[in-house]
Amino acid sequence: MELTKELECLIETAITAGEQVMKVYETDFEVCYKEDKSPVTLADERADRLITRLLAHHFPEYGILSEENVINQQTYGKRDCFIVDPIDGTREFVKRNGQFGVNIALSREQETVLGVIYIPTERTIYFATKGEGAYKAQVDESGTLRSVRTIRVSGRTKDLIVTMSHPYGGKSLKKLLADNERHIGGYHYIGSSIKGCLVASGEADVYYRYGHTNEWDTAAMQAIVEEAGGIVRQMDGSPLIYNRKNHLNDKGFYIVNRKENIWV
Repeated sequence: MELTKELECLIETAITAGEQVMKVYETDFEVCYKEDKSPVTLADERADRLITRLLAHHFPEYGILSEENVINQQTYGKRDCFIVDPIDGTREFVKRNGQFGVNIALSREQETVLGVIYIPTERTIYFATKGEGAYKAQVDESGTLRSVRTIRVSGRTKDLIVTMSHPYGGKSLKKLLADNERHIGGYHYIGSSIKGCLVASGEADVYYRYGHTNEWDTAAMQAIVEEAGGIVRQMDGSPLIYNRKNHLNDKGFYIVNRKENIWV
Protein backbone atom coordinates (compact mmCIF):
# COMPACT_ATOMS: atom_id res chain seq x y z
CA MET A 1 0.00 0.00 0.00
CA GLU A 2 1.59 3.26 -1.14
CA LEU A 3 1.28 5.68 1.76
CA THR A 4 4.78 7.13 1.85
CA LYS A 5 3.66 10.77 1.82
CA GLU A 6 1.08 10.17 4.50
CA LEU A 7 3.57 8.35 6.72
CA GLU A 8 6.21 11.08 6.38
CA CYS A 9 3.61 13.72 7.21
CA LEU A 10 2.30 11.84 10.25
CA ILE A 11 5.79 11.23 11.65
CA GLU A 12 6.76 14.90 11.25
CA THR A 13 3.44 16.09 12.65
CA ALA A 14 3.57 13.79 15.68
CA ILE A 15 7.10 14.91 16.54
CA THR A 16 6.21 18.59 16.14
CA ALA A 17 3.12 18.15 18.30
CA GLY A 18 5.21 16.32 20.88
CA GLU A 19 7.54 19.31 21.13
CA GLN A 20 4.56 21.56 21.88
CA VAL A 21 3.25 19.09 24.44
CA MET A 22 6.58 19.06 26.28
CA LYS A 23 6.62 22.86 26.50
CA VAL A 24 3.42 22.67 28.54
CA TYR A 25 4.53 19.56 30.45
CA GLU A 26 7.46 21.51 31.88
CA THR A 27 5.22 24.28 33.27
CA ASP A 28 2.74 24.54 36.13
CA PHE A 29 -0.21 23.87 33.84
CA GLU A 30 -3.89 23.97 34.74
CA VAL A 31 -6.09 20.87 34.51
CA CYS A 32 -9.74 21.13 33.43
CA TYR A 33 -12.32 18.38 33.17
CA LYS A 34 -14.75 17.42 30.43
CA GLU A 35 -18.35 16.37 30.97
CA ASP A 36 -17.23 12.73 31.23
CA LYS A 37 -14.80 13.71 34.02
CA SER A 38 -11.72 13.05 31.88
CA PRO A 39 -8.96 15.65 32.18
CA VAL A 40 -7.87 18.08 29.49
CA THR A 41 -4.98 20.55 29.49
CA LEU A 42 -3.55 23.33 27.38
CA ALA A 43 -1.21 20.73 25.90
CA ASP A 44 -4.15 18.71 24.52
CA GLU A 45 -5.65 21.81 22.95
CA ARG A 46 -2.41 23.10 21.43
CA ALA A 47 -1.48 19.70 20.04
CA ASP A 48 -4.95 19.26 18.58
CA ARG A 49 -4.85 22.61 16.77
CA LEU A 50 -1.36 22.00 15.42
CA ILE A 51 -2.07 18.46 14.20
CA THR A 52 -5.38 19.41 12.62
CA ARG A 53 -3.83 22.39 10.83
CA LEU A 54 -0.89 20.42 9.43
CA LEU A 55 -2.95 17.45 8.28
CA ALA A 56 -5.57 19.66 6.65
CA HIS A 57 -2.84 21.58 4.83
CA HIS A 58 -1.15 18.50 3.38
CA PHE A 59 -4.25 16.38 2.74
CA PRO A 60 -7.25 18.71 2.42
CA GLU A 61 -9.44 15.98 0.89
CA TYR A 62 -9.06 13.65 3.89
CA GLY A 63 -11.29 13.73 6.94
CA ILE A 64 -9.82 14.46 10.38
CA LEU A 65 -11.36 12.93 13.49
CA SER A 66 -9.72 14.24 16.68
CA GLU A 67 -10.69 13.51 20.27
CA GLU A 68 -10.51 17.17 21.24
CA ASN A 69 -12.80 18.41 18.47
CA VAL A 70 -14.98 15.44 17.67
CA ILE A 71 -18.29 17.27 18.00
CA ASN A 72 -17.41 19.63 15.13
CA GLN A 73 -16.12 17.02 12.70
CA GLN A 74 -18.22 15.38 9.99
CA THR A 75 -16.02 12.57 8.68
CA TYR A 76 -18.36 9.58 8.42
CA GLY A 77 -18.51 8.27 4.87
CA LYS A 78 -15.11 9.60 3.80
CA ARG A 79 -12.80 6.95 2.36
CA ASP A 80 -9.74 8.41 4.07
CA CYS A 81 -9.80 9.82 7.58
CA PHE A 82 -7.02 10.71 10.00
CA ILE A 83 -7.84 9.61 13.54
CA VAL A 84 -6.06 11.67 16.17
CA ASP A 85 -5.49 11.53 19.90
CA PRO A 86 -3.34 14.63 20.58
CA ILE A 87 -2.32 13.23 23.96
CA ASP A 88 -3.14 9.62 24.57
CA GLY A 89 -2.82 9.30 28.32
CA THR A 90 -3.75 12.77 29.58
CA ARG A 91 -4.17 11.32 33.08
CA GLU A 92 -0.55 10.14 32.91
CA PHE A 93 0.46 13.56 31.58
CA VAL A 94 -1.20 15.17 34.61
CA LYS A 95 0.62 12.74 36.92
CA ARG A 96 3.88 13.70 35.18
CA ASN A 97 4.99 10.09 34.87
CA GLY A 98 5.90 10.39 31.18
CA GLN A 99 3.58 7.59 30.07
CA PHE A 100 1.71 9.36 27.29
CA GLY A 101 1.97 9.71 23.54
CA VAL A 102 0.83 11.55 20.45
CA ASN A 103 -1.29 9.13 18.40
CA ILE A 104 -2.16 9.66 14.74
CA ALA A 105 -3.63 7.02 12.43
CA LEU A 106 -5.06 6.86 8.95
CA SER A 107 -8.28 4.97 8.35
CA ARG A 108 -9.05 3.92 4.78
CA GLU A 109 -12.51 2.50 4.14
CA GLN A 110 -12.89 2.09 7.93
CA GLU A 111 -9.70 0.04 8.33
CA THR A 112 -6.66 1.40 10.12
CA VAL A 113 -3.82 1.29 7.57
CA LEU A 114 -1.20 3.60 9.07
CA GLY A 115 -0.27 4.42 12.64
CA VAL A 116 2.24 6.63 14.43
CA ILE A 117 2.75 6.85 18.19
CA TYR A 118 5.33 9.31 19.51
CA ILE A 119 6.35 9.23 23.18
CA PRO A 120 7.95 12.65 23.69
CA THR A 121 9.41 12.07 27.16
CA GLU A 122 11.48 9.22 25.74
CA ARG A 123 11.89 10.69 22.25
CA THR A 124 10.75 7.29 20.98
CA ILE A 125 8.49 6.76 17.98
CA TYR A 126 6.63 3.70 16.72
CA PHE A 127 5.12 3.60 13.24
CA ALA A 128 3.65 1.20 10.71
CA THR A 129 2.02 1.14 7.29
CA LYS A 130 -0.16 -1.74 6.15
CA GLY A 131 1.95 -4.30 4.32
CA GLU A 132 5.23 -2.54 5.15
CA GLY A 133 6.04 -3.77 8.67
CA ALA A 134 6.30 -1.99 12.02
CA TYR A 135 9.22 0.09 13.27
CA LYS A 136 10.66 1.76 16.34
CA ALA A 137 13.13 4.64 16.32
CA GLN A 138 14.66 7.35 18.45
CA VAL A 139 14.17 11.01 17.57
CA ASP A 140 17.14 13.34 17.89
CA GLU A 141 16.99 17.04 18.76
CA SER A 142 16.61 17.99 15.10
CA GLY A 143 13.59 15.71 14.65
CA THR A 144 15.55 13.13 12.64
CA LEU A 145 14.89 9.43 13.20
CA ARG A 146 17.85 7.47 14.50
CA SER A 147 18.39 3.77 15.24
CA VAL A 148 15.37 2.75 13.17
CA ARG A 149 14.63 -0.94 13.58
CA THR A 150 11.91 -3.39 12.65
CA ILE A 151 9.82 -4.67 15.55
CA ARG A 152 8.03 -7.97 15.88
CA VAL A 153 5.81 -9.61 18.47
CA SER A 154 7.27 -12.41 20.55
CA GLY A 155 6.50 -16.06 19.92
CA ARG A 156 5.88 -16.86 23.57
CA THR A 157 2.99 -19.06 24.66
CA LYS A 158 4.10 -19.50 28.27
CA ASP A 159 5.64 -17.29 30.95
CA LEU A 160 3.77 -14.45 29.26
CA ILE A 161 4.24 -10.82 30.17
CA VAL A 162 0.87 -9.12 30.68
CA THR A 163 0.79 -5.37 30.21
CA MET A 164 -1.87 -3.26 31.89
CA SER A 165 -2.34 0.22 33.30
CA HIS A 166 -2.45 -0.55 37.02
CA PRO A 167 -1.77 -3.43 39.40
CA TYR A 168 -5.54 -3.62 39.84
CA GLY A 169 -8.35 -4.02 37.36
CA GLY A 170 -12.05 -4.61 37.16
CA LYS A 171 -13.68 -7.87 38.15
CA SER A 172 -13.72 -9.22 34.60
CA LEU A 173 -10.01 -8.63 34.07
CA LYS A 174 -9.11 -10.05 37.47
CA LYS A 175 -11.04 -13.23 36.72
CA LEU A 176 -9.50 -13.59 33.26
CA LEU A 177 -5.99 -13.26 34.66
CA ALA A 178 -6.71 -15.63 37.55
CA ASP A 179 -8.14 -18.25 35.18
CA ASN A 180 -4.97 -18.06 33.06
CA GLU A 181 -2.43 -17.65 35.82
CA ARG A 182 -0.56 -20.76 34.70
CA HIS A 183 0.40 -19.00 31.47
CA ILE A 184 1.60 -15.76 33.08
CA GLY A 185 5.21 -15.07 33.96
CA GLY A 186 4.97 -11.42 34.97
CA TYR A 187 3.35 -8.03 34.56
CA HIS A 188 4.37 -4.73 33.00
CA TYR A 189 2.37 -1.78 34.31
CA ILE A 190 2.32 1.29 32.09
CA GLY A 191 -0.14 3.88 30.80
CA SER A 192 -1.73 4.74 27.46
CA SER A 193 -1.18 2.98 24.12
CA ILE A 194 2.42 2.30 25.09
CA LYS A 195 1.00 -1.05 26.21
CA GLY A 196 0.22 -1.98 22.62
CA CYS A 197 3.67 -0.84 21.53
CA LEU A 198 5.23 -3.17 24.11
CA VAL A 199 3.35 -6.12 22.64
CA ALA A 200 4.34 -5.06 19.12
CA SER A 201 8.02 -4.91 20.09
CA GLY A 202 7.99 -8.22 21.98
CA GLU A 203 8.55 -6.64 25.39
CA ALA A 204 5.10 -7.84 26.49
CA ASP A 205 2.83 -10.53 25.11
CA VAL A 206 -0.82 -9.82 25.94
CA TYR A 207 -2.98 -6.80 26.72
CA TYR A 208 -6.64 -7.23 27.63
CA ARG A 209 -8.88 -4.22 28.07
CA TYR A 210 -12.42 -4.43 29.39
CA GLY A 211 -14.57 -1.32 29.48
CA HIS A 212 -15.08 1.51 27.08
CA THR A 213 -12.49 3.23 24.92
CA ASN A 214 -12.82 5.30 21.75
CA GLU A 215 -11.55 4.70 18.26
CA TRP A 216 -8.76 7.30 18.63
CA ASP A 217 -7.44 5.24 21.55
CA THR A 218 -6.87 2.16 19.41
CA ALA A 219 -6.41 3.18 15.74
CA ALA A 220 -2.67 3.96 15.68
CA MET A 221 -1.87 1.18 18.13
CA GLN A 222 -3.74 -1.41 16.09
CA ALA A 223 -1.89 -0.54 12.88
CA ILE A 224 1.45 -0.95 14.64
CA VAL A 225 0.57 -4.19 16.44
CA GLU A 226 -0.87 -5.90 13.38
CA GLU A 227 2.11 -5.00 11.21
CA ALA A 228 4.33 -6.45 13.94
CA GLY A 229 2.44 -9.73 13.64
CA GLY A 230 0.04 -9.33 16.54
CA ILE A 231 -3.72 -9.75 16.78
CA VAL A 232 -6.17 -6.98 17.74
CA ARG A 233 -9.86 -7.78 18.17
CA GLN A 234 -12.87 -6.80 20.22
CA MET A 235 -13.58 -9.11 23.14
CA ASP A 236 -16.18 -10.99 21.10
CA GLY A 237 -13.63 -11.65 18.36
CA SER A 238 -15.07 -9.14 15.90
CA PRO A 239 -12.82 -6.60 14.14
CA LEU A 240 -12.46 -2.99 15.19
CA ILE A 241 -13.59 -0.59 12.49
CA TYR A 242 -12.97 3.14 12.24
CA ASN A 243 -14.47 6.45 11.17
CA ARG A 244 -17.93 5.31 12.16
CA LYS A 245 -20.98 7.15 13.47
CA ASN A 246 -20.52 5.87 17.02
CA HIS A 247 -16.90 6.41 18.07
CA LEU A 248 -17.21 4.32 21.24
CA ASN A 249 -15.49 0.93 21.53
CA ASP A 250 -17.98 -0.57 23.96
CA LYS A 251 -17.01 -4.25 23.79
CA GLY A 252 -13.48 -3.96 25.09
CA PHE A 253 -10.58 -5.40 23.11
CA TYR A 254 -7.52 -7.60 23.32
CA ILE A 255 -4.04 -7.44 21.85
CA VAL A 256 -2.06 -10.67 21.78
CA ASN A 257 1.15 -11.89 20.19
CA ARG A 258 -0.29 -15.25 19.07
CA LYS A 259 -3.73 -16.80 18.62
CA GLU A 260 -2.88 -19.38 21.31
CA ASN A 261 -3.02 -16.55 23.85
CA ILE A 262 -6.59 -15.52 23.11
CA TRP A 263 -8.34 -16.28 26.39
CA VAL A 264 -11.85 -15.08 25.62
